[in-house]
Amino acid sequence: MSNQQNAHRLREGRYSESGRIYLLTAVTHQRQIVFEDWRLGRLLVREFRKAQDDGEATSLAWVVMPDHFHWLVELHNGDLSRLMRITKSRSAHAINKVRSCHGALWQKGYFDRALRREDDLKTMARYIVANPLRAGLVEHIGQYPLWDAIWL
Repeated sequence: MSNQQNAHRLREGRYSESGRIYLLTAVTHQRQIVFEDWRLGRLLVREFRKAQDDGEATSLAWVVMPDHFHWLVELHNGDLSRLMRITKSRSAHAINKVRSCHGALWQKGYFDRALRREDDLKTMARYIVANPLRAGLVEHIGQYPLWDAIWL
């Protein structure tokens, strides 16, 4: 089965908890290379910031890769699916408007991993923002425009 066909299984057993830290990942529809244009990536980042401004979650670290993102957050409202639904919907609308296109921007569903309090968050943040290095997109993280972490 493809990832699209298994998307409904991503929701099985999912539990959201206020105050918990989650690593969230979403992938573009058909793994389209959308965020090679950093300006489109900034539209997604704007939605990360809006979620924080609205009190939904605190962004601890994030990276926007050409066809997906990783977002480390502390959840505030206890509703992970709502946070992701709003973020993906708003970003899709803004990005599709700029691209003058319609249709799906994101694959259905998302991946999440709840972190334990004893997990080293700084190590996780460094791992997240180092994605462009591991993918060979840049030689130094400072060359990549679409990442941030509160500790770095």
